[in-house]
Amino acid sequence: MKSSKIALAVATVLSLSGMAAHDAVAQGIDDPRRADYFKTFAGKTIAFVPVTMGIDLTEGWASVMKKQADRLGMKFEIRDPQFSADRGAEAITALIAEKPDVLVVHNPDVQSYAKLLKRAEEAGIHVVQINMRSNYNSDVYVGADWIGIGEAEAQAVVDKCGAGTSGKVAILQGQPTSGSDSGMMKGADNVLSKHPEIKVVANQAGEWDATKAHSVISTVIQQNPDLCGVIGFWDVMDLGAAAAIKESGKPIVLVTSGGGEQMACDNVEKGVFEKEIAYQVMDQGRDLNDMIVTVLESGQQAGKLKAVVYSPQLVISKETLRPGLCWSAKDLKK
Repeated sequence: MKSSKIALAVATVLSLSGMAAHDAVAQGIDDPRRADYFKTFAGKTIAFVPVTMGIDLTEGWASVMKKQADRLGMKFEIRDPQFSADRGAEAITALIAEKPDVLVVHNPDVQSYAKLLKRAEEAGIHVVQINMRSNYNSDVYVGADWIGIGEAEAQAVVDKCGAGTSGKVAILQGQPTSGSDSGMMKGADNVLSKHPEIKVVANQAGEWDATKAHSVISTVIQQNPDLCGVIGFWDVMDLGAAAAIKESGKPIVLVTSGGGEQMACDNVEKGVFEKEIAYQVMDQGRDLNDMIVTVLESGQQAGKLKAVVYSPQLVISKETLRPGLCWSAKDLKK
């Protein structure tokens, strides 16, 4: 009898404690930081000045930034200079007067916007540079480790153009004054200086244009029929170089770099590119978003953060190909 009373008492206690626990769960627990988080971003403006829209890199970054801006109640706008540094400078000058909260800039070269970016931060605008930096170090640089990419590209060509080949290699830059080219050239030099068997027979600029790249590499092949390899600095431009190689009928190795769009995987699979050292545009977009949030949440004065986020390399080769390795620009419109 005594034991049954004890059991009844224990059951009652457990039942009551269970009800209390249920009530606590049903009521939920508020997050005291949540309201302030969303309040921080509501009504803020993010302005993007690319080199140009209409290419996989800038379309990808813009798509990711706009989605976050919409989610957080921010305004996102694009000022497209269409490959004109002068129009880009005009756009940044106008934006300094308009005072967006964050200015995201894709520099055409290391000098054109440097003073303007400094002026922007002095005016209280946070500046985030994407993938091609200027000589001015702003709040944040998000982008490729160009020296590392140059090293990886050069090593890939050295591996194919050593003993038993002519050792002759051409370098196809985009724009030599750009932050990307200066970094990749340094990286390529780091590797090639250790390989005297490799002879650089041409080092020219394609100016980010596939037609110009085709002309440059066609001429190089005519002058060097035994050319072994080409180190290209951007996959979209390097399609022109690939066409010149195909027309020559020669087994010339082409290694490139780019944003890892599906075109890169397709061309590696077809043997058009030997390899692409990619910097994964959609991941860069996520990093951009993280740093936009960071500068706005930090409360720091514009120009004080000085952060760098280098994108990991993605090696696209026949050995690494798999479904989903590359992203698709077509999916941005879905």
